[in-house]
Amino acid sequence: MNGDSIDFTAIRGVQAGAAYYVIMVPLKVVSRLSHFADEGVPADLRAQRVLTKGRVPQIADYIVNNPDEYILSSLCASVDGEIEFEPAAPEGPLRSVGRLRISIDATILINDGQHRRAAIEQAIRERPMLGLETISVVLFADRGLRRSQQMFADLNIHAVRPNTSIKLLYDHRDDLAGLTRNIVKDIPLFRDFTCFDSASISNRSIKFFTFSALHQATAALLGKGKKDAVAEGDRERAVAFWTEVIRNMPDWQRIQSREVAAAELRQDYIHAHGVAVQAIAIAGAQLMAAKPKDWKTVLSKLRGIDWSRANRSQWDGRALVAGTVNRSKNNIVLVANVVVRALGLPLRGEAKRIEELYAPTMRAAS
Repeated sequence: MNGDSIDFTAIRGVQAGAAYYVIMVPLKVVSRLSHFADEGVPADLRAQRVLTKGRVPQIADYIVNNPDEYILSSLCASVDGEIEFEPAAPEGPLRSVGRLRISIDATILINDGQHRRAAIEQAIRERPMLGLETISVVLFADRGLRRSQQMFADLNIHAVRPNTSIKLLYDHRDDLAGLTRNIVKDIPLFRDFTCFDSASISNRSIKFFTFSALHQATAALLGKGKKDAVAEGDRERAVAFWTEVIRNMPDWQRIQSREVAAAELRQDYIHAHGVAVQAIAIAGAQLMAAKPKDWKTVLSKLRGIDWSRANRSQWDGRALVAGTVNRSKNNIVLVANVVVRALGLPLRGEAKRIEELYAPTMRAAS
C-alpha cells in the first residue's frame, strides 16, 4: 500500500467482454477493505440483501471450531473507483498476472458473501491468528447500482443447495451421519438399494431408500440429536433392529431378491416411503425400551400391518394427504402410532396428543 493506492498481486480474466480480477486478501484485512449496505437503506437502493444475523455466528463458529479444515468460497465485490492493472509481461502466460492498484478512495462493495465477511470478522476476534490466512476475492469494476443488483441476482439465481442425502453422506464431522454410513454398509438391502444423491426417489429409480430417510430414522431409533455423541454399541443395536425389521417385511425382501421393482412398491404401498421407515424406527425405540429382552419376538407383528395405499381408512390423513404420501412431522407420528398399536404398545405423551388432535376418527374407532 502506498499513499494513493492499495496494491495486490492479481490474476486478470474476462467475462462478458469486461475485465475482472482475482486477488488474495488476508482475513484481517477483509473487514477494512470491503463494505456492505446499511440495512436501513431501502431494498431497491441496495446491491445485496441485508445480513441475516443468525447466519453470521453459525459461519463464525464453523471457522473457529475447524481451524485446520475450514474452507470459504470466494467473495465477489465491485470496485467503485480507479483501478489499474500492470501485467507481469506484455505477452504470454504472464500477461494475465500482475499488479492491481486500487485507489485508496475507492469503495469496494460486497455483491456476494456479506455473511462470510461478517463471520470472518467475528472469527478473528476469537482466534486472532486466523487473520494471517487469506480468502480469494473476485473484483469487478463498478458499473452502477443497476449492474450491481443484476450481479447479485445472477450470482444467486442458479444457486442450488445440495440435497440432504448428499450433504450427510459427505459430512465427516457428523458422527451420526458416519454411523448411518456404517449401518448402510452392514445391511445388504440398504447397501444395494439406498439412494445417496437425492432426498427423494424418482418413479423410475431402482433404489428403495434415501440416505437421509435412513439417517433420520436411525436418529429416532437411538434417540439421538444432531450434536449427540455416538455411543459404543449404537451400531450393533441399530444393525440388529433394521435386520429384524427386514425379516418381518416380506415386500422389502422381495426388493432385495429383485422379485419386484421398487417403483411398483412405491406406487402401491406406504412402507415403500420414508414416512414409514421413520415411523417404524420411532415405534422401534419405544419397543426396545419397553421390552429389551424380547423385542425381536414382538417385532414380528409388523407382518400384520396392511401397508396398502388402497387401505384408505387406515392411511388417509395419516400417510396420505389428498392422495399423496406426506412426510410432515405430524404425519410421521400418525403413521408411527399405527405401528406402535400393532406392536401392542400404548400411545404416550406427544404421540397421544397428536393422535387426538389429528386423527379423531381413528380415536373414536379404537
